[in-house]
Amino acid sequence: MSEQPSAGGSLADRISKPELSAQADSFQPKSGTSWADEVASPATEEPPSTANMGEAVASESSVADAQVDGATEPFGGSQLQEPAYQVNVKLADLQADPNNPLYSATSFEQLGLSEDILKGVMSMNFRKPSKVQERTLPLLLMNPPQNLIGQSQSGTGKTAAFVLDILHRIDLSSEQMQKTPQALVLAPSRELARQIQGVVKVMGSFVPGLIVEAAVPQDAAARSRKIEASVIVGTPGTTMDMIRKRSMDVRQLKVLVLDEADNMLDQQGLGDQCIRVKSMLPKSIQIILFSATFPDQVIKYAQNFAPGANQMTLQHQDLTVEGIKQIYLDCDSDQAKYDVLVKFYGLLTIGSSIIFVKTRDTALAIEQRMTAEGHKVVSLTGGYEGAQRDVIIDSFRTGHAKVLITTNVLARGIDVQSVSMVINYDVPDKFVGRGKFVADPQTYLHRIGRTGRFGRVGVAVTFISNRDDWEKLMEIQRYFNTEMTKVATDDWDELEETVTKIIKSSRAGNNWKDGAKA
Repeated sequence: MSEQPSAGGSLADRISKPELSAQADSFQPKSGTSWADEVASPATEEPPSTANMGEAVASESSVADAQVDGATEPFGGSQLQEPAYQVNVKLADLQADPNNPLYSATSFEQLGLSEDILKGVMSMNFRKPSKVQERTLPLLLMNPPQNLIGQSQSGTGKTAAFVLDILHRIDLSSEQMQKTPQALVLAPSRELARQIQGVVKVMGSFVPGLIVEAAVPQDAAARSRKIEASVIVGTPGTTMDMIRKRSMDVRQLKVLVLDEADNMLDQQGLGDQCIRVKSMLPKSIQIILFSATFPDQVIKYAQNFAPGANQMTLQHQDLTVEGIKQIYLDCDSDQAKYDVLVKFYGLLTIGSSIIFVKTRDTALAIEQRMTAEGHKVVSLTGGYEGAQRDVIIDSFRTGHAKVLITTNVLARGIDVQSVSMVINYDVPDKFVGRGKFVADPQTYLHRIGRTGRFGRVGVAVTFISNRDDWEKLMEIQRYFNTEMTKVATDDWDELEETVTKIIKSSRAGNNWKDGAKA
């Protein structure tokens, strides 16, 4: 079963496999006209609803030592400098009993976790629960188990929250149970699945008998092999295939987690696969859905997928990318976009950078042209085989490759600490039928969230080269009620100085702390 790529790419990106023999000169951008000089009306309209890039509120009492979410430090992950997010929790039964000792947890010791789990928590430099963990962990750990829908901005500790629930609930008392699948985590991409697998291993490193395996696309022989592990992290298509072939025993599963749940449930291919996987699991399973964004139409779908779930959401103004400097460049044509990108190479390699494009073909063509001109870049798309993808992302995590060109397959969840710049070579959009594409604010937020992670400073640059790009970017700006700064491409010295200053301040460690912007 082939995996479905992330939402937001073109039909070509979702369906076609790039010809690896394609020649670099096949990339012939069309000429276009400039629209950025049109006067942008201020963002006075109310944004449609679910997100807002209002000013971030710094934490008045930041976590003493940094917490890690997403990838762990050995995997190039970031550390958490926690803003004071306002967390709304639909507490269901707990709300009727505010004296319940699990109403909120201000320390991990309060949660009844085993010593082995607590050792893993401390080994990851967690000293107390983040605000999201403080509210969600009591809901997750209570008995009988209850479903949860959690909206949690990147860096607030959501990965650790569901991993702690998994470690708390699985039974490793016998060798047989250690090899029996008891928890399943589904993620939209191979890379995110492997990252979560790493977190489970590190956090559970003191838990005797814990076995964690990945269910991601592999060769046919590996796919038919019986999977023997207590925790499985995978992609929906591969997982569904393995269950159907009886190479994964699901009879003892207790927990099902969907990470980046809005992306999977909102996308026809992945959504269908998730529903089919769920239909093959025990009816009593605890269902946990987490994502940074939950559009209104998806939250209703999520409520059906996880019936009777407790819900945890962030205030709209806390869905922010404060700390990320958002700029856009007015390019005269698609060819001019490429010329500016090449000029950007020196800035891209100050830290690490991700270039997001719309299609696999564009990613391959840019990689070939830049490599032919002597620039060191790599591309990663759904067109590569699994083993190739592992090598590429690991090379990027460790800093051997500084510039990564990719499609939306890496727009979500991937946490690489050194990323200081994101370039939207193509404005993110989504297909709505009848040949029409519209702006995709959710994907924009996830894309630029690959930089400026956990309080760090980052730069997000969007290229526009025609009226369609311009209108989509202005729609994204209105949606988030924010302002993006136009930077002229004709004064390269000024542009270079501006961007270099931002990136260097990031590498110097400037971030939100002690109620002020450093």
